Amino acid sequence: MVHARSHIPKKTKKPKEKRALHSGSVTPGSVTHFAIKGRIWVDGPEGTFIGYGRVVLMERIKEHGSITKAAKSMSMSYRHAWELVDSMNRQAPEPFVVTSTGGQGGGGTVVTKHGDRAIKKFWKSQDALTRFLEKEGAKYEFAKDSK
Repeated sequence: MVHARSHIPKKTKKPKEKRALHSGSVTPGSVTHFAIKGRIWVDGPEGTFIGYGRVVLMERIKEHGSITKAAKSMSMSYRHAWELVDSMNRQAPEPFVVTSTGGQGGGGTVVTKHGDRAIKKFWKSQDALTRFLEKEGAKYEFAKDSK
């Protein structure tokens, strides 16, 4: 079966914007400050093992006692949150997050001591990276040459 495509508008190319060699936002004699940014993540056998989003998710699980509530607090689907937790738990020597079901008050989710240790190690590494990037970023401050 052949479909006519005449009802679909053709894509038109936008003219390429020309880049200015000198931006008007920098005034003569001013100093332009730049910032180098970066984040730490650790790869494992399955790809990402731990990183910023996974650590924040674990912190939210600690806060809320629930993967569902933690995911909602991050505007994340439960399924995605569960996949992140499951990935960390499969790759870690000991589980980082443990869930329980049933009981009088219902189930719950906790971050284990191994998960707590991973959170602390991650933030220590991220802080060290931030300090390094701030130091390196100072090299990217440019002043207009005065004549």
